[in-house]
Amino acid sequence: MKPTIHITKRPKRTDTAGNRAIGGFRKKSIQLKTARGRKNSSQRWLQRQLNDPYVQEAQSLGYRSRAAFKLIEINERFDLIKPNSIIVDLGAAPGGWSQIAAQMIAEKKGRGAVFALDLLEMDALNGVTFVQGDFLEPEIKQKLRDLLPGPVDFVMSDMAAYTMGHAGTDHLRTTLLGEMAFSFALETLKPGGAFVAKVFAGGTHKELLDLLKKHFKIVKHFKPPASRKESPETYVVCLNFKP
Repeated sequence: MKPTIHITKRPKRTDTAGNRAIGGFRKKSIQLKTARGRKNSSQRWLQRQLNDPYVQEAQSLGYRSRAAFKLIEINERFDLIKPNSIIVDLGAAPGGWSQIAAQMIAEKKGRGAVFALDLLEMDALNGVTFVQGDFLEPEIKQKLRDLLPGPVDFVMSDMAAYTMGHAGTDHLRTTLLGEMAFSFALETLKPGGAFVAKVFAGGTHKELLDLLKKHFKIVKHFKPPASRKESPETYVVCLNFKP
């Protein structure tokens, strides 16, 4: 039996002396013992991972990824996950968001459920039904729709296109995924439902933003504290769906 994972608040980034800290305990910076055979970019990534308080706290709590804290912070701000919520998680692997959503439902003793989709494999999670496949393929989207018990309360998308190193191109490709996620939300959300999707620096394209404002009473951009400051990602949060 898997251990129960209890939702916790986000970790503190730094203590008063400027050292990275979690839960009030000082974390000393960890240095790589050897860089042999590693590219400079790989060294920087690994060094950042070793000293990232969100990564460390996610590992200690058994979360699938540090991204779990992003959903926790989004939900703290906007109160999206209810005990009986039917939730769709697009771009779910490795399962950080699905894990948190399912656990929140379980801890509230609700009757909700999470339906997740990703191109990559994802290990099973209690309370989560997973579909593996390309979201851009109509038959995969239909397979996911066929599993849903009815209209959905919350569609969340942490999908991002593989980066090519060109900021403008990466932004456009991720925006396209956001548009596809919104199209799915239009087809599946119940009145009053919510939609959250990742976008990159520059916000949401005006055409998409106009559509979002047409179909949702509230549309806001929000960058969770768990999102790295240097990252161009932010999230568009849409509330009170109007079919």
